[in-house]
Amino acid sequence: MVGKRAAVLTVEGLAFGYPGRELGAGLGLELFAGEAVALLGPNGAGKTTLVRTLAGALPPLAGSVRLSGGDASALRADERARRVAVLPQGSAIDPGLTVEELVELGRVPHLGLFGRPGPEDRKAVAEALAACALEGLSGRPLGALSGGERQRAQIAMALAQRAPLLLLDEPLTHLDLRREHEFFELVGRLRRERGLALVLVLHDLRAAFREAGRVLLLDHGRGTWVPDEPGARRELLARAFEVPEERLPL
Repeated sequence: MVGKRAAVLTVEGLAFGYPGRELGAGLGLELFAGEAVALLGPNGAGKTTLVRTLAGALPPLAGSVRLSGGDASALRADERARRVAVLPQGSAIDPGLTVEELVELGRVPHLGLFGRPGPEDRKAVAEALAACALEGLSGRPLGALSGGERQRAQIAMALAQRAPLLLLDEPLTHLDLRREHEFFELVGRLRRERGLALVLVLHDLRAAFREAGRVLLLDHGRGTWVPDEPGARRELLARAFEVPEERLPL
């Protein structure tokens, strides 16, 4: 008998936000290897707060978040980092670091007692650089890279963690059309070849429905799975974003 697939992310009855300020409640989700979920919603709907809660950085107000079967709130920071990698919105990075030095930071959760990288760490860094086509830029300072190259370096750092789940908060910010295309080509390949599971916060409605198998809309404290039926989808999104349906970029 074949066993049930293990989810990399399980959310049950989740209420999230801050004490005295609940931003959403009653959320449920199972995410498996290779799957992608997009988060949509107007500004202030709580998308970033939800990402932080899924990553275990914020405790749930109610319900639970489990990362590869472990309670996110109960895991040590290094244990969480082996199960989930996060690229936060507008994350600051030292422009003096080289690409390789940044990617090496992804191995910190795996280092032993003395914090010295070993052969497995060097292998993980090399594989992450290759996956993101950064071998030729490994010695270049981050401050000398384009926006798209820096983003690829940050994704490589996350890959070096070898976590099965990647959370990306507004990854398309400051990227032009070509770099957006390259980004989705990269993460699509990682989903297919490595089984990486993704949660993406996006503002681009077309990209959300094109790239993710499911789309969760956050609006006024509710989380609603957006239906496939075009008419119902447009009605739901127009109401959430407070625009006429004909103005939706779909």
